[in-house]
Formats: sequence, C-alpha cells, structure tokens
Amino acid sequence: MNHTSLAGRTAVVTGAASGMGAATARLLAAHGARVALLARREDRLKELAAEIERDGGRAIAVAVDVTDQASVDAGAARVHAELGAADLVVNAAGVMLPNPIDDGRADEWTRMIDTNVTGALRIIRAFTADLVAAAARGATADLVNISSIGAHALFPGYAVYAATKAALTHLSASLRTELGPRDVRVTNIEPGLTDTELASHVDNPALGEEGQLGEMFDALGSLSAGEIADLVAYVTSRPRHVNLRQIVVLPTRQA
Repeated sequence: MNHTSLAGRTAVVTGAASGMGAATARLLAAHGARVALLARREDRLKELAAEIERDGGRAIAVAVDVTDQASVDAGAARVHAELGAADLVVNAAGVMLPNPIDDGRADEWTRMIDTNVTGALRIIRAFTADLVAAAARGATADLVNISSIGAHALFPGYAVYAATKAALTHLSASLRTELGPRDVRVTNIEPGLTDTELASHVDNPALGEEGQLGEMFDALGSLSAGEIADLVAYVTSRPRHVNLRQIVVLPTRQA
C-alpha cells in the first residue's frame, strides 16, 4: 500500500494512549507524519512518543482531557508551538459504558456524551482553521472521526453509547457540507467488534467481557486496533480530491 503522501504531514490523534488511537498514531508516524499524541494518560503518551522517536519518527505527548475546554485549548496551543498547524486530525477518543436505561446511570451518560460527542467537537473547533488553511494552500487536509457500528446496530443496554456514535456519524456527514466545498476531507469510520481496552471498562458483568460482549467476541471474532489504523492511513493517503466519506468495517462473521 502506498502511504508515501503521509510523509511531512502534521497529525493530531486523540485517544492516543491506547487502542485505535495509539495504533493510528504509530502507523502515521511510521509513514513520516509528525504526530501529536493527545489523551489523559500522560505516562502512556510519553512511552508511545519515545517508541516512535526510537523508530525514527517524530511525536510529542500532549496530556489533554477532551471533556475540558481549557485542557483542549492548552493542548492545541502546545501542538501549534511545537509542530505547527495540523493538516490531519483523528478523533479516536471514546468511552463505552453500557447499562440498561432504567439503571439511570446519569454519570455514565454524561461521560459518554462529553467524550464521544462534545469532546470530538472541541477538537474539531481547535483545529478546523488549520485544516481549512492547509486545503487553501493546496495541501491535503483530513478530519477522521472514529464512530462505531453502534450508530446503526441495536444492542440492549447500549442505547446511550449508540446515541453518541449516531450523533458522531451524523456530525461527520453534516460537516462535509461545510468543509468539503473548501477541500477538507471528512471521513467517518464505523468499526464493528474491535479488540481494544473499551471492553474492560464495562462494569456490568452481564454485558462485559464475562457476559454478552465476551460471547460476541468468541462467536464472531474481532478486528484489531492496527486494522483500524490501517484504514485511517489508507483514506488519508489518497489523492486530495478523493474522499472516502463513510466506511463500515466488520469482522467477517458479524452481521
């Protein structure tokens, strides 16, 4: 696969402490992009940045909580100071906290909405001007949002999580009407079952790794974080006039 067009680009990747975000950051850096690693867990970001640097890449660890506007603003300022303007932004930060709606877990609802929807919006707000400016000077500019098959598929206990991902999918489609005419590409990726640490955050045994989710992984198999990263690298390395706008990617056995 030819990803040479990624060389020299400046990428911002949220959720870079683990899973899809970490795998995406690692792969973009391997193809020559300068990468800002954004997440809350600074220790993990520093480890990943050091790994990327050892392999000859360029990365900076930027501790950011996407649910906090001041934190996002400070992180964006540091990215601009150390790497310059971004031309590739990947919203990979996300949380999945399923529970039956009648459990009334307002704490989980707030966390998922603040991270999966408002958090993505904060990052978009922080870097949209960069993307528009890059496209205006003839460079390639990409916004990639990592949504979920949950935006369409129905699973008991996942109503609020699914609603946040449906919002992100619809946001991506709507943003194309604003950014596409200015040559900024917007790509929405909806993975199915993927092996990341999200499953370990589920606090309901009936729904988590020892219950429904674990049974689905056993029956259907899963994608890897690296396979999602490969998709991100693919779509962002196409010629600048080619926008792969919506990608649904599933394990072959998942309906």
